[in-house]
Amino acid sequence: MTQTRPEWAAARRIVVKIGSALLADAETGALKSAWLNSLVKDLAVLRSQGREIVLVSSGAIALGRHTLGIRSGELRLEENQAAAAVGQIALARAYSERFSEHGIDAAQILLTLGDTEERRRYLNARSTIATLLDLGTIPVVNENDTVATSEIRYGDNDRLAARVASMISADVLVLLSDVDGLYTAPPDDDPTAKHLDVVTSITPEIAAMAGDAGTALSRGGMVTKIAAARIANQAGTHMVIASGKFLHPLQAIADGARCTWFIADGDPKTARKRWIGGGLTVAGALVVDAGAESALLKGKSLLPAGITKIEGKFGRGDLVLIKSAVGQEIGRGLTAYDADDVTKLLGKRSVEIPEILGYRGRSAIVHRDDMVLGAG
Repeated sequence: MTQTRPEWAAARRIVVKIGSALLADAETGALKSAWLNSLVKDLAVLRSQGREIVLVSSGAIALGRHTLGIRSGELRLEENQAAAAVGQIALARAYSERFSEHGIDAAQILLTLGDTEERRRYLNARSTIATLLDLGTIPVVNENDTVATSEIRYGDNDRLAARVASMISADVLVLLSDVDGLYTAPPDDDPTAKHLDVVTSITPEIAAMAGDAGTALSRGGMVTKIAAARIANQAGTHMVIASGKFLHPLQAIADGARCTWFIADGDPKTARKRWIGGGLTVAGALVVDAGAESALLKGKSLLPAGITKIEGKFGRGDLVLIKSAVGQEIGRGLTAYDADDVTKLLGKRSVEIPEILGYRGRSAIVHRDDMVLGAG
């Protein structure tokens, strides 16, 4: 084995995506218990090292088909949704039982791609996952196939995993697959195909190498993995495609097993700041007093006590400018409240938010992680 890559050694927050073909038997749809046990043990080791882990797991439809006795053939949409409804319970139970053996709590989060695209829902999902990580759990994310329609027909968990990794500013995204990385051509079709260890830029030539490597239980293929790499790398997250066809696949990555690394230019924090600073349309502005301005420049979040007035009509999750008392732009960020609520909170202390709004919201109007300082 070769030496552990520095991207893996340095990663503190890791998203791991598991495909249906790894989790469920191709013939029967039954859960591969020995494989799952080994994966959970790998994850427990990572947790003991102080890493934060989020799983994005396929397998609900495959397990549901097995439970319902639907063994073969193309399913109608409503049959897919029924299988997902049954399979999600089986999948959650499987993870819960195995993580509990290592003293770890698992949490289930059901998302659609829309939950990671619409900013209001994006903020909710990101906050929930961050809270679960702070509480020491391992969130298990799956597409909400019981209600989604286009996701079942066309979606894939590779891109969903990349969006989750981007949303939570993960350091590394792992796509466990039935192949050990990207080849210059589909290896089953071309015996001269060469394996690529590292990709530093997704050029048209790299994209053309993808082909299509879908399996009977998987809706994804190498094409979707390249798309996932684009999403992840743009967010400053490194991505690795690795084989999951053997036991302890994550330990194998640590040991330097053959895989393909897609190296991001920059880090998640830098990429997120760049996105906030230049990639969104401004919906309004918050004017702050001198004390708040000083606190912001020291790296603090923007609290309601420091806001003197608002400009424009914005919603929760929208991009707003942050202005000084004389109208100079200090920075910009994503607001945790809409304009009407901020108006009610002007100059108030954060502890007063529940009494004023009738619910316990976030203490900051714009959190420092959702803010970039300096004029756009």
